[in-house]
Amino acid sequence: MSRIRDVAREYWFELLIAVLAIAGTLELVVGRNSPGAPSTTLWFSIPALAVLVLPLFARRRFPFAAPALYWIVAAALSFTDGLLIPFIGSLGVVGLATAFLLGNLRDPVKAVAGLLIVLVCIVTVVANIPGETTSDLVFIPFRFVVAWVAGYILRGRVEQAEAAELRATQAERERAAAARVAVAEERARIARELHDVVAHSVSIMVLQVGAIRHRLPDELAEDRDALRGVEQTGRGALAEMRHLLGAMRRDGDGVELAPQPGVDRLDSLLEDVDRAGLPVRLHVDGDPFPLPRTIDLSAYRIVQEGLTNALKHARASQADVTFRYGSDELRIEVRDNGEGLAKSDGLGHGLVGIHERVKIYGGEMTAGVVPEGGFVLGARLPLEDYRS
Repeated sequence: MSRIRDVAREYWFELLIAVLAIAGTLELVVGRNSPGAPSTTLWFSIPALAVLVLPLFARRRFPFAAPALYWIVAAALSFTDGLLIPFIGSLGVVGLATAFLLGNLRDPVKAVAGLLIVLVCIVTVVANIPGETTSDLVFIPFRFVVAWVAGYILRGRVEQAEAAELRATQAERERAAAARVAVAEERARIARELHDVVAHSVSIMVLQVGAIRHRLPDELAEDRDALRGVEQTGRGALAEMRHLLGAMRRDGDGVELAPQPGVDRLDSLLEDVDRAGLPVRLHVDGDPFPLPRTIDLSAYRIVQEGLTNALKHARASQADVTFRYGSDELRIEVRDNGEGLAKSDGLGHGLVGIHERVKIYGGEMTAGVVPEGGFVLGARLPLEDYRS
C-alpha cells in the first residue's frame, strides 16, 4: 500500500489526466446521439481524444512543449469538428490544468509564450463553435487566463521559498565554516599559550640540571656526563618548541614577551572590567591552593571571556565570578544579570574557545540563560592528574 501511495503522490497529475481522458471517452460513447454531439464518428473522436491528451504524459521531460502541444492539437481539431472539444466536458478541466502548467514554468519567456498559445488556441476553439457569441469569446478564454495567472503567481512564491531555503542553507554552511575556523584559531592560540608554559617549565628543569651538574665533584664524572646529556636534550627540546611556535604563529602575530596571566592577576582583570562600566564581585569557596600552570592560565581565560561577553553583549549591570576549589577539581562560574550572549553573528566564538580549553583537560562547560534572568557560564576543570 505504501508503494501505491508513493506512486500516486508522485504521478498524481498523470493519473488525473488518465481519469479525465476515460471520462471524456465515456462522454463521447454515451452522448453520441444527444443534441450538440460532435458530427464525427467515434472511430475518429476517440483516437483524436487520445492524440490530444497523450503529450501531457511527457510533461516532466517536456514541461513547455507538452502542454503547448495540447492546445495546438485542440485548436487543429476544432477546424475538423467545432463541437468535439466543447462537447467533452472533462477537457475543460484538462485545459485549465495545462494553462496552469504553462504559467508555472520557471522560464518567464516560455511562460509568456505559453499564455499567448493558450489565448490564440482557446479563441480559435471558441470561434469554431457553431452559434458562438461575443461574450463566449471573452468569458471562456478568461477562465484559462485566470488558471495561467494562478500558475504564474504560485511559481513566484515557490521560487521565493526556494531562494529563502537556499539562503538559509548557505548561511548555515557559512556559520559551520566560520565555527570550524574559530575552533582552529582557538586551538592554535591555546597551543601557543601552552607552549609558553611548557617551555618555561622545561627551561627551569634545564637550568636546575645544569646547576646540579656543575656542583658535582670530579669523582662523580659519570653522573655529570649523564646530566650533561639530559641538559643537552632539554635545550634541544626548547629549540624545537621555538621552531614549532614560529610555524604556528601567523604573520601578523607579534612576539609575546609578558608572562602568561593566571588567577593571581584576576584582581587586575576585575578592576579593568569595573572601570569599563561593569561592577564585578569575586567569590571564593573552599581553600585556595596553587594551581598547575596550564589550569591557572585556562581559569584566567575563562573568566576573561565570560566577563568580556557580559560587558560587550549582555548589557549587564552586575557580574559575579565564583571559584570553587575542590579536592580534585576547580569549578568556575561567571554570572551576569544581562540579556545573555549576543546573537550578532550567531557563532559564539568566545564560547567555542572556552569549550576547546575545557575539553583539553577533560572538563565540562555549560552556558545559557537562567530562568531568574541573566547569563551563566560554568566550567569544571579536573585536577586528578596534577595532584600527588
